[in-house]
Amino acid sequence: MSVAWLNTGDNAWQLTAATVVGLQSIPGLVVLYGGIVKKKWAINSAFMAFYAFAAVLIAWILWAYNMGFGTEWTSFVGIPHPIASMGDELRQASIPTSSTLAAFPMATMVYFQFVFAAITLVIMAGAFLGRMNFKAWMLFVPLWLTFSYTIGAFSLWGGGWLTSLGVIDYSGGYVIHLSAGIAGFIGAAMIGPRLKRDRESFQPNNVLMMLVGAGILWIGWNGFNGGDPYAASRDAGAAVLNTNVATAMSVLTWTVMDILYFKKPSVIGAVQGMITGLVAITPAAGVVDGYGALLIGLASGIIPWLSMNIMGKKLALFRKVDDTLGVFHTHAVAGLLGGILTGVLATKAGCAAYGLSNPGGAIDGNWHQVILQLYGAGFIIALNIVVTFIILKLISLVVPLRMSEEELLVGDDAVHGEEAYALYGDGERQPILGD
Repeated sequence: MSVAWLNTGDNAWQLTAATVVGLQSIPGLVVLYGGIVKKKWAINSAFMAFYAFAAVLIAWILWAYNMGFGTEWTSFVGIPHPIASMGDELRQASIPTSSTLAAFPMATMVYFQFVFAAITLVIMAGAFLGRMNFKAWMLFVPLWLTFSYTIGAFSLWGGGWLTSLGVIDYSGGYVIHLSAGIAGFIGAAMIGPRLKRDRESFQPNNVLMMLVGAGILWIGWNGFNGGDPYAASRDAGAAVLNTNVATAMSVLTWTVMDILYFKKPSVIGAVQGMITGLVAITPAAGVVDGYGALLIGLASGIIPWLSMNIMGKKLALFRKVDDTLGVFHTHAVAGLLGGILTGVLATKAGCAAYGLSNPGGAIDGNWHQVILQLYGAGFIIALNIVVTFIILKLISLVVPLRMSEEELLVGDDAVHGEEAYALYGDGERQPILGD
């Protein structure tokens, strides 16, 4: 039975957007992680992403959704309680603290917001690959979701204090990417490094499979940024176009940087440039114009490249902390860059189309927006440093954060009793070192 508030076009787009964002995690990052690591870690890396997707959803409907998007408890977080009854699922979608209504059911809203929460943990896993104890990861996922993600989401999207302040985070440059990058770096430092031999030689086991995952990630971002107006609106179209423009520009820029410095175009480098472009445009996607998207793509192909390839190799801190896939550079640096550039390049027309009262950014004379973006970034950084440290300290009292030396030597077979590829006989298993 239809209801007056339901717009079937908006609901169809929102479910489609949510589904393609879900595809970014499974199979997108599952496949990307499985291909980009050395062979002995393919199963473990893929399974960390697969597990996180499932664990986040159960926590999400039982308590976490309402902490991020429900009725205000404090200006930082909503009241935790389930959202699983048929009455909950069929009623009109709303975010009560921000007085937001959407023309689709609450079930659609809950699922759409879930896939964003899930990919945050999946992204963060990239910093821990090749040595985090899987049992510690099983505990970490619901705890970090509860005590970090929901606070960032409510503060910026759910009607909390950063919403009221006027900070712009269109689709998660801060809530998702800056959070994942900072928490990943803190976690990598606390868990400890991979084996020395793994850090020195960590060649991808399947570059083509990695590219398949990267392609799913890129195209899935259409739902990531295009779904955030909560309608099949003209602003959704602008967000999708700007997302792809910035990403393409970032890929080209990163590739040129690789050629100039390393004398060779690297496909892994191009994937890193793709990711930084996607991340940097995310906080700005629907509020900047095409020229702004080009500038963001140019900056995201240069600044994170310098961070990863120059600063990351010269500063002692980055040499010591083993961030396996460089999540700090591709997500924290790119997310912060995109958030600041949102303050510079946001247009008055884009803000209005998205339903914001902000009079654009510095490009329209509102330099105060840059200050607000820095406030938002500072809060997200501090939150994730403190909360991630506390959670991992507590987990370490229960289970080790790092695998045993034997598991680190052997890899997937020791941890899961499974191997990614059978390259001998009929696939019979012969226990050997994972390398």
